This record gives sequence, C-alpha cells and structure tokens, in this order.
Amino acid sequence: MMEKMVIQGGNPLQGSIRINGAKNAALPIMASCLLLKGTSRIKGIPELTDVKTLCEILNNLGVHTKRCEDHSLEITVQDDVNVTAPYDLVRKMRASICVLGPLLGRRGAAKVSIPGGCSIGPRPIDLHVKGIKALGAKVEMKDGYVIATGKRLKGNTVYLGGANGSSVLGTCNIMMAAVLGEGRTTITNAACEPEVQDLANFLNKAGARISGIGQKNLIIDGVDEMHGTHYEIIPDRIEAGTFMIAAAITEGRVVLENIVPNHLTSVIDKLEEMGINIRISTMNRGNAAGEKVTECIVEGDKEFHPVNITALPYPGIPTDMQAQFTALLSIVEGVSIITEKVFPHRFVHVAELNRMGANIRNDDAISIITGVPSLSGTTVMASDLRASASLVIAGLVAKGVTEIRRLYHIDRGYEKIEERLTDLGAKMWRERE
Repeated sequence: MMEKMVIQGGNPLQGSIRINGAKNAALPIMASCLLLKGTSRIKGIPELTDVKTLCEILNNLGVHTKRCEDHSLEITVQDDVNVTAPYDLVRKMRASICVLGPLLGRRGAAKVSIPGGCSIGPRPIDLHVKGIKALGAKVEMKDGYVIATGKRLKGNTVYLGGANGSSVLGTCNIMMAAVLGEGRTTITNAACEPEVQDLANFLNKAGARISGIGQKNLIIDGVDEMHGTHYEIIPDRIEAGTFMIAAAITEGRVVLENIVPNHLTSVIDKLEEMGINIRISTMNRGNAAGEKVTECIVEGDKEFHPVNITALPYPGIPTDMQAQFTALLSIVEGVSIITEKVFPHRFVHVAELNRMGANIRNDDAISIITGVPSLSGTTVMASDLRASASLVIAGLVAKGVTEIRRLYHIDRGYEKIEERLTDLGAKMWRERE
C-alpha cells in the first residue's frame, strides 16, 4: 500500500524526544554477527525497513533474529552453509553489501549481489573488492554478483583511499573479513566515522583484537574465534541532527535526549554559527564505548545567518545532513553555499525544494542558496532517505499543506517520524495515495 505524508506547516516544535540507536552502526554490527559463535543481544536497534531487510538477508543465511524489548535484537547463527545474498533482497538496500566481509571471513566464501545505482550518485564497491583481494581472496564478478573465496585470509596492508575519501562500508567489510584471518591487517586511510568505531568496539567485545579505533590506521590482529556478546549501539547522530534542524526551522524549543556531542561537533558548530541556541548537559552515565551520553536543548529564533557548508567525511559535516541543512538555509536571508565532497551528485532534493518556493541553484557539486521569506506547501516527491527528511523539515515551516510521496524512503532511516514529530506539536499524518 502506497502512502503519502501530509504536513500542515507553521507549528513550532516543543518538548522532548529521545534519539534512537544509529542505523548506520546497527547494520554492520548485525552483519558482523555472522562471524560469531553463540547469541548476541544488541540494544538500541531501531525499527526501520533497512533493519527488517537485513534481518531477511541474515535469516536467508541461516541466522535467527528475534526482536526483544527496549529496541534489542537477539542474533544467533544456526546454520553456516549458505553463502549467497540474492539480488531480490540486496536490491532493497545498498548497505546489504556489508555481509560480504563476514561471510568470507567466517565461511570462506561469499556470493553477494552487486548493489545497483541510486539517486545520490555512483557508489562503487571497488574498494571492498580491492581490500578482500589484498587479504588473499579470489574474486570474480559474474551474473551481477561478486563471488569471493578464501578459506583463511592472510593479514596485509590495505589502502582504502577513494576519489571522494575513505569508504565507510569498505572499511567495515575489510575489518570484518580480517578479524578471523591470520596475522595482522592494517587498513590505511580507514574511515573514522563513529559508526565504524562502534563496529570495532562491538567486535572487540566479541573477542576481536582491533586497535587504532577512530584513527586513519586501523590495525586488526586475527583471532581464532569470536563469541556472541551483549552490546548497546551508539545514538544516531544523523537523526539527532535532523531533529535539531526541525526544532530550529520552526522556531521551537526541543530537548534531545541520548546524544553523543562529540559525534555532532561539526553540526552543532554550524548551527551555532547560524545563530541557533544549543545548550548541552552531560548525564551521569555513558554508552558501551565509554562516551558520555548527554542531552541538548535546541532553540530557534528569527535571527538566522547565512553560512557556507562543505559535506566531508568525519569529523566534517556529514553528507547525510546536507539535504537537511539545504532546507533550513532556504529560508535564511542572504546567500549560503553548500559544497558536497562525498557524493557530488546528491542534490535531487533541490528541485523539490524549489517547487516549494526555495531559490536554489546547482553548479556541479555546489548549491547556491538565496534565502526566501517563506516556503509554500505543495506536492513533492522523495528521492532518497535524507532528501525525504529535508522535505519533512521544509513542510514543517511551509505555509499551507505539503504532501510528500514515495514515503517508503523515510521509513528506511527514521522510526515513526510522524508520530514523534506530532508529539512535539507538529500537525502531520499519513494517508493512502
């Protein structure tokens, strides 16, 4: 059943919201359970269609998954014979490629459908293939699949530099392939994103030996076996940033509970540069990685300032926040410039924002945003997950009614977003198309 989201704009957001566990940490951690003996219980797994899709893939690979209370997921490998992740499942989510490394590392073989293109631009898997080849795997591309074999991989130095920086999923895949290998693997130019660090911390708790976590040289010393464990994933910094911008653009006041400020430094800095008031307080507890989990208060007012933003690998502004910043800056008086250095073609949302009255011009990997006094509600089409979020943000402040179609995109990364925003005072609901 196709649904659309209807938003009546003009209502300031007020209240408190708890940030869920990070989708981009949950997916590789779930996939890494293919490496483990016994059962793992992972807390903080959000209820998203991407999570459901990966559960289907894991189930197909002989893994039992059980949803428990308080956003926990139990994962147990029951049968390690199948090594194929078929197209019908992988096509639903590009991140499915993250089963390649653990299948190869534990079962000695993997046959994973090659993910297709997507609306944010080319996302090749050449670095994944380069990395597992460096560890001794034999790899061929055949009939739309990457087919890899290698009974026990050998440690090596793997350079993961790409045209637009290091690869997050590439780093995750090589890390997972190497943890049960022989000797030492060093990933140079490794991705340093918090979600990559979270995977490394989870693997270490399960018995891996990984050092240099959060640094450009990631070192993995192979072990003979690993076992299931209990773990709580980090809060979702992209969800947190999205709700920060939603609070600001509606000139509201929202308390965000369960964030790690260090993961949001670049986002908070840019919002404060715009004139948005953000106050952070540390709570008396930490997460599994020992980081302090805090809450922050976001208050928006009318005195926003234009800014220039460049989307970069961590610790820069995340590419997954670029569309949300575009929506916010569209109503800020003056000219702002956004440069996309990770996915240079990730600007499909611009045309839809312009339909709502924004004044945005694209020049290659740059958006030039001339702020307008207000946006107007209309019917728009979501093209990808974060573009969907930008349209929701725009709809919250637009005059009149906004209808967002292709709603399935937003359910990939935001759990019950309309219910949570409604609790904060938004007027929005779903309807059948």
